[in-house]
Amino acid sequence: MKDDASLSDTPQTRLARKLNLLLDLFEAEGSEALTYPEINRHMSERGTPLSRSRWAYMRSGDSSLANDPSLLRNLAEFFGVDRDYLLDDSGEIPKLVDAQLELLRTLRESRVRNFAARQLQGISPETLVRLRHVIDERKRAPRVDDADSKQS
Repeated sequence: MKDDASLSDTPQTRLARKLNLLLDLFEAEGSEALTYPEINRHMSERGTPLSRSRWAYMRSGDSSLANDPSLLRNLAEFFGVDRDYLLDDSGEIPKLVDAQLELLRTLRESRVRNFAARQLQGISPETLVRLRHVIDERKRAPRVDDADSKQS
């Protein structure tokens, strides 16, 4: 997918991509975005507590400590995927899944644009251009852990 193409190809970045795809799929299936406390609660109940900072590092691809098999097994269980999806570093994300996720992202962005267009009637063209620039900058920025910004 385009926004992940700039990441170097390391085991950590591949795991980060998989985790972020799982989060996108969860939301694309009609659920609200997952929050860190929900994930941490599941992990703690299974004996693999996950700190907020470790989760953020795992999602950004900056964690060299993201290879704990029991942690990855429990994350796979949480997301309802085969544990090998997270444990097996050699496995590439299937092209069909990648294409479906790209389509879902495009549709989601389109829904946001349509909503914004309906809500922003009467705003000056200059303000709309500035809003668009902010949105474009946000999309180009490195992924941040949006789930971490929500408190339970």
